[in-house]
Amino acid sequence: MAAAAPAQEAPLGRWKTIDDATGKPKSVVEIYRARDGSIAGRVVDILDLKDGPNPPCKACKGPLRGKPIRGLVILWGLRADGDGGWSGGRVLDPENGKDYRAKLALLQGGRALGMSGCIAMFCRQQVWRRE
Repeated sequence: MAAAAPAQEAPLGRWKTIDDATGKPKSVVEIYRARDGSIAGRVVDILDLKDGPNPPCKACKGPLRGKPIRGLVILWGLRADGDGGWSGGRVLDPENGKDYRAKLALLQGGRALGMSGCIAMFCRQQVWRRE
């Protein structure tokens, strides 16, 4: 088992998300350390303006329904997992309003971030680019 990544290698900072369908940058997510020490992330900029400069989360449920996507916390509860990554948290997909088990892993020497959303044993990874 690999040692946990040092604090300076944590995925903190701003990351461009990439649209799965078009391959183009979609938003900027700022990953930060939450008050409880876990890793969380919020949308700080919308780059794909097809739905406007700050569209509401129409698919979200409960108190998040209709909230502006900019400022929305979409990652929460991630902690170093002892394998050099972060897991144990959740990720929200504002397009469908669903949240998934999440895990993060730094790639390419920290220039990219593998963000995986998982259902049961099946995970889908997006690669985000450091801004």
